[in-house]
Amino acid sequence: MTTLSRNPYVSLVKPGIVGGNLISTAGGFLLAARGVVDFRLFAATLLGVALVVAGGCVVNNVIDRDIDARMTRTARRPMVTGAVGVPMAMTYGGLLAGSGLLLLALICGALAVTVAAFGLVIYVGPYSMWFKRRSPVSVLVGSLAGATPPVIGYCAVTGRLDGAAVILFLMFALWQIPHSDAIAVLRRQDYAAAGVPTYPFRHGIAATKQRILVSISAFGVVSVALPFAGFTGLAYLCTAVACGGYWLHVAASGPAMDDRGWAKRIFLASLGCLLALCVLMAVDFR
Repeated sequence: MTTLSRNPYVSLVKPGIVGGNLISTAGGFLLAARGVVDFRLFAATLLGVALVVAGGCVVNNVIDRDIDARMTRTARRPMVTGAVGVPMAMTYGGLLAGSGLLLLALICGALAVTVAAFGLVIYVGPYSMWFKRRSPVSVLVGSLAGATPPVIGYCAVTGRLDGAAVILFLMFALWQIPHSDAIAVLRRQDYAAAGVPTYPFRHGIAATKQRILVSISAFGVVSVALPFAGFTGLAYLCTAVACGGYWLHVAASGPAMDDRGWAKRIFLASLGCLLALCVLMAVDFR
């Protein structure tokens, strides 16, 4: 483990989550740019989203510190160990998120910052403070926040909400459901110990497998809407069909595999689909 990764202030921002959101932000931005990239705007958009997401993650760490203390995987997080105090963490998170929103407002436009603020409020408010602790609906609520980065990237270029922005939002919201459900299966014991009412915990693995099948199917349908609506080309269409088909194939193999192995494959396939589609929408635009 590196010194940087042991730094509590780095740990609080959840770098993996920030990185994943930047990939989808870049995909939305480059789809909208259509080969004519304003690199100043691109850098400002990525930095602004990174700061907003990082700030949200810090605040989420503060809110979840009691839950994290009861889970093996998160028991050494800075808010649990006391490496960072609550006032300092809230100040840190507020400065990060506030700086990101200000940057987006000044350079990326009113619509981009509004979408970013919407995602931030949903994540630290309804999702973190209420639904995550009370209902499996939390995944659906959280997906609304998780779907905003590609829309922010798109709106930073276009300054409007059009058909592509709507498709991106629906596509990435649907992507979140099987991705998050797979994590909930992999960490089922941890979440149960903390009393977090995930879908597998409340409804069982069999029902979760069915929901994952349905949500991947819906994701596949929405993902191919971009080329049919005239926003991407044939290469993207073929990639979307291949990704959706493979992910669905993995989901359908559930009965023949052990639950953890199956969930890990669902999780890894979700990351592969995300990366492939973001790359293709960035290069195969119309």
